[in-house]
Amino acid sequence: MKKRLLVLEDGTVFTGTAFGSERASQGEVVFTTGMTGYQETISDPSFYGQIVTLTYPLVGNYGINRDDFESITPAIRGFVVRELAKKPSNFRCDLTLDDYLTAKDIPGIEGIDTRKLTRIIRSKGSVKAILTAADEEVNVDEIVAQLQATPAITHHVREVSPKAAYPSPGRGKRVVLIDYGMKHGILRELNKRDCDVLVVPYNTPAEEILAWHPDGIMLSNGPGNPEDVQEGIETVRNLIGKVPMFGICLGHQIFSLASGAKAFKLPFGHRGGNHPVKDLRTGRTDLTSQNHGYAIDIDSLKETDLELTHIALNDGTCEGVRHKKYPIFTVQYHPEASPGPEDSNHLFDEFIEMMEVEAGKGKQHA
Repeated sequence: MKKRLLVLEDGTVFTGTAFGSERASQGEVVFTTGMTGYQETISDPSFYGQIVTLTYPLVGNYGINRDDFESITPAIRGFVVRELAKKPSNFRCDLTLDDYLTAKDIPGIEGIDTRKLTRIIRSKGSVKAILTAADEEVNVDEIVAQLQATPAITHHVREVSPKAAYPSPGRGKRVVLIDYGMKHGILRELNKRDCDVLVVPYNTPAEEILAWHPDGIMLSNGPGNPEDVQEGIETVRNLIGKVPMFGICLGHQIFSLASGAKAFKLPFGHRGGNHPVKDLRTGRTDLTSQNHGYAIDIDSLKETDLELTHIALNDGTCEGVRHKKYPIFTVQYHPEASPGPEDSNHLFDEFIEMMEVEAGKGKQHA
């Protein structure tokens, strides 16, 4: 078995066994705490540009199947696990995790101390790293210098958003879904409710969206810093008050920034399927699926027309807002799960109900 190195920008070196692609790869190292759902994690566009570490020790034991993808082309830069299952056992298994990553040209490393790596990330924040072959020609000092000199990525959404609009037909409410790096679970939930969906790129102008006469607008999840998505912020700013909206994760952040709020980078992000979130309106607590490195500053909401609706019980950060005047609500977490608990799946029903109420008001005024 070939050896592989994971070199961090602080000079820390982990030596493990290579799997997946043989190429070297550079990215931001993050960790996620889900005990299952590695296939959905790998295919989540919100992980664009990142080397993903799983804190759960055994990964790959049920293989890869055709049903659980959240995108067609995975956007991760690398995959880090404690132990890789070589012989998966599951009736849906089509191929091994190793075979899948090899086919998608994504390098992986196993056999390292993922607990130590996670502690480093928790204490220092997400760090840049390189996955490379462990051979005599490797110069760790040069790699560290390269990592420290590499600027942060600022074009995440541009890389994972579609280049052109496409339909996902239904006979129900007409929804425009702005795709910043959408997990397909969001589209599946809308399709379950028979929505007639048009998926559009992140930089689609507001007038083009409104020309389709939507009953509602969905703002999807996506990767990176919301402040980098200026075209998206401008579009949403011009849509506020025109039509009901529901935002998820990056969509929540973009809507909040378009409304005058501010965002900040979390020390090591929220990633996993076990994050408790409290609904301040009802007192109910849901376990949620999350994947984000930024959050909205709660204090910045005071100067906006937004009302705080949800908070994270782990650290008290903003997990949801609602507009005080218009039918718009957003959440920082993933109500579609995929992977994770489905406690908050009812939010899609609330979105449908909100569109129906607004349509009823339109008929009364007609």
